[in-house]
Amino acid sequence: MSKLLEYLNTLDKDADALTSHRSDPGAAMTNFGLTAEEQSAVLSGDKAAVAGIVGISADELPAIDSIETTPNP
Repeated sequence: MSKLLEYLNTLDKDADALTSHRSDPGAAMTNFGLTAEEQSAVLSGDKAAVAGIVGISADELPAIDSIETTPNP
């Protein structure tokens, strides 16, 4: 399994990992061992880019938890 896919699965299953990712995604991804290219794809929120890296169809990926923004009230 690719390191990126492993990371995404970890975020899906581990609340502490997701909290860490949301708090400082760059540090969380670096600590997990993701490459700069993998990190950039995740931060972009571009499912096609992430899918291309892990070698699957974008339809097979759930929504990507990229940097969240606060919605306007």
